[in-house]
Amino acid sequence: MRFILSLFAAVFLTISCACLDKSDEVKLEGNALGTTFHITYFDTQKRDFSHQIDSLLHKVNKSLSTYIPTSDISKINSGDTSIVVDDYFKEVFDKSNLIYNATDGIFDPTIGTLVNAWGFGPKKGLNNLSQNQIDSLLQFVGFNKVTIENDKLIKQNLAIFLDFNAIAKGYAIDVLGRYFESQNISKYLVEIGGEIRARGDKAWTVAIEHPNFDGTQSFQATVILNNESMATSGSYRKFKNDAKTGKKYVHIINPKTGSASMSNLLSASVIAPSDCADVDGYATAFIAMGLEQTKDFLKTHPIFKVFLIYSDGEGKISTFKTANLKIN
Repeated sequence: MRFILSLFAAVFLTISCACLDKSDEVKLEGNALGTTFHITYFDTQKRDFSHQIDSLLHKVNKSLSTYIPTSDISKINSGDTSIVVDDYFKEVFDKSNLIYNATDGIFDPTIGTLVNAWGFGPKKGLNNLSQNQIDSLLQFVGFNKVTIENDKLIKQNLAIFLDFNAIAKGYAIDVLGRYFESQNISKYLVEIGGEIRARGDKAWTVAIEHPNFDGTQSFQATVILNNESMATSGSYRKFKNDAKTGKKYVHIINPKTGSASMSNLLSASVIAPSDCADVDGYATAFIAMGLEQTKDFLKTHPIFKVFLIYSDGEGKISTFKTANLKIN
């Protein structure tokens, strides 16, 4: 039994064969975390968990959203040292630290100061950002400069701006998935803004989006998820053009250089039998790494199934996939 949905927030398509028994199927959809969500689960009691989902997403937002001034992370970013962080914050912090170390610092939630400076964050960006300004802001980047002690975040410099947006959406999906499991629901799919957690003895077929810069939507390939999570990050989705030079700047910043320049890697889709937060973080890291560094990384991390879309030396769209990934 298979279902199909697209890996962008605006579209969710479900296809089933005539023999599929859907008597226990429940579908929910709506808006959350600045995008849309679509949830399918199978429950003999046909329970509606809409209120519980809203409550859980509200709690995640209250803890981790940099776009809500009263959230814990926003208060911490503004210099409030009295905030006692909750379990959501601590788990995302710990997961981020693992990915930070595994990627040699390419995944780094302290990149928030530079994300703001480039105009991709909740704060007003700087005009005509110079290399000297970038170099100055880099002193506030480094996840090794923050710790949690006695349930409070300790920063080496108060100007450090935390931004968990590269992992928080995937984490919110995990929170919902774990809730379903606590309610003895084992067959479900949770999708928020294109990131996915799929569980149960069903095969879910998902389509990977082709990187179109003109706003149109088309598909590059399809893959099947079996008790796996999947996240896609793309440099083509959110970018700015320099009016003078025509150069593209993307929202995924390299924490080593502070650069927002677009690399040759346009899209990275990551699949693993893990939490969605994990693949969400790695997908972002791969875009910052670029094609060759990502391919080198994958040689020593066979747990990941990865599909990359990149621009070759002639400007043509090409693809790369790991040997363990089957595509249609």
